[in-house]
Amino acid sequence: MDITQLLGGDLGKQVIAGISQKTQTTEQETSSVIQTATPVLLGMLKKNAETKTGASNLLGALNEHDGSILNNLGNFFGQENTSDGQGILDHILGGKKKTVEQSISTQTGIDASKVTHILALLAPIIMGKLGSQAQSSSGGIGDLLGNLMSGMDSSSAGGNILSSVLGQATGKGSSKKGGLGSSLGGFFKS
Repeated sequence: MDITQLLGGDLGKQVIAGISQKTQTTEQETSSVIQTATPVLLGMLKKNAETKTGASNLLGALNEHDGSILNNLGNFFGQENTSDGQGILDHILGGKKKTVEQSISTQTGIDASKVTHILALLAPIIMGKLGSQAQSSSGGIGDLLGNLMSGMDSSSAGGNILSSVLGQATGKGSSKKGGLGSSLGGFFKS
C-alpha cells in the first residue's frame, strides 16, 4: 500500500476535514497542500534513514508514533498544540524547513503560514501511518518508505520540491559556472 491511499477513503476524508477546520482552509486547499507535501516529507524521511543513526532514530520515533493517532483523529484535532508536529518537521526537514514550506506555498497558492500549520498537523499523522506500517512490516525502514512512496509521481510538484531540496542538501543542483570549482581550476592553471 502506498501512502497516497491515506488520502482516499474515510480516513483521508477525516484527515482533510479535520486539518481544514483547524487551519481555516478549504478542503481543496488542504488536499492540495497534503498531496504536494507528502512526497517531500516521505522523501526526506527516506534520505534521513539512509544512515545507520538516521534509521535508528526514525525507528525509535516510530515506536512512539504507533498508529494510535489514526484511531482517534477527533481527539487529535480537538487539541490546540502543534509542538509535536513542529518537532517532527524540524527533525525531518532540518534547515530546509522554511524552504520547503515556501516552495509548497508557491506551488499550491496557499499562504505560507497556513502551509506551516497544515504540515504541523499532517506530520504526526504521517508518522502514525508509518508507525502502524512498521509494526506489520518485515523489511527495513528503507523498504517500508520505498513501498509507501511507490505510487507517487516523481515529476509532481512535491517530487520537484523534493528533488530541489535534496539537490541543495547534497550539493547537487549548484552547478553554476564560475563557482569555487572554476576558481580553483583557474588557480591551478596559473
